[in-house]
Amino acid sequence: MNRRQSLLRVIGTAALVLASGSAFAQATGYPDKPIRFVVPYPPGGGTDVIARIVQDRLRAALGQSIIIDNRGGAGGSIGTEVVARSAPDGYTVLFTLSSHTINPAIFPKLSFDTARDFEPIGIVCSLPQILVANPQFSANTLQQLISMAKEKPGSLAYASVGNGSPGHLAGEMLKLRTGTQMTHIPYRGGGPAVTDVVSGQVPLLWVSIPAAAQFVKQKQLKALAVSTVKRSAAFPDVPTVQEAGIPDFEVDSWYAMFVPAKTPRVIVDRLNAALNTVLKEPEIREKLLAQGSEAVGGTSEQLGAVVNAELPKWAKLVKDAGIKAD
Repeated sequence: MNRRQSLLRVIGTAALVLASGSAFAQATGYPDKPIRFVVPYPPGGGTDVIARIVQDRLRAALGQSIIIDNRGGAGGSIGTEVVARSAPDGYTVLFTLSSHTINPAIFPKLSFDTARDFEPIGIVCSLPQILVANPQFSANTLQQLISMAKEKPGSLAYASVGNGSPGHLAGEMLKLRTGTQMTHIPYRGGGPAVTDVVSGQVPLLWVSIPAAAQFVKQKQLKALAVSTVKRSAAFPDVPTVQEAGIPDFEVDSWYAMFVPAKTPRVIVDRLNAALNTVLKEPEIREKLLAQGSEAVGGTSEQLGAVVNAELPKWAKLVKDAGIKAD
């Protein structure tokens, strides 16, 4: 059997497993009432934008309303705790971003355990962080920004969606790689942070592309760099940090769904199957791409593997950068 045939067999088997899990979940009556998606960031931020893109189609796939409950604060930890303490019945879902694996290093006294208190559902999409500036900011390239930061150490400030967010780590990684000093200003989500950079209250912002995309397109913000190894398909003219001559720089972001630990496997499979169904829809994939993100999907085990790999990775960066909780 060649590799293509083997791959097709694996895909076919996975599809059967998902289908059987979905059928069994339907037979048990799940879901028979609205499902709450807890987004641990305020409205208007990247996580909120992505959640609302898939909200309606997930409603159709699951046959129940999806209610988005924004619970911002503490870098996403407040909303995350809400889900960790919820009943494991599939009716409270955490819709979060990759700060989920960063927060344990930032907040050592979290009231929940990221590795033990959640069951992964699946990755919705992945995307870079983008470094944007107020249009009046004098630097037009990352190289110019770095020169400014070196000339006047500590004179520049950058915002992020919160302490321990992917944008925060991107900013601290940039400082470590370039030997510069910039002040971090944490916000309670992408919406408020973008608003202040657009108005000129803060000059710079590291944020997920969905939170900044429309403002860059409308020239209310200017993009300087993206955090991934490859350029974003949504903004192909924006260079990567590595292209600016800074090696060993990569911060990938992802959005994903989790439920409380001990949620029955059949419910996990039902939610995973619905997510994968939605992410195959061309319209959803196009909407995600318009926000600078690529649909991912896959199994719950794949998301679990990402979580297990990133927890030690970010712990090291947090230690090296000396990042502390607010």
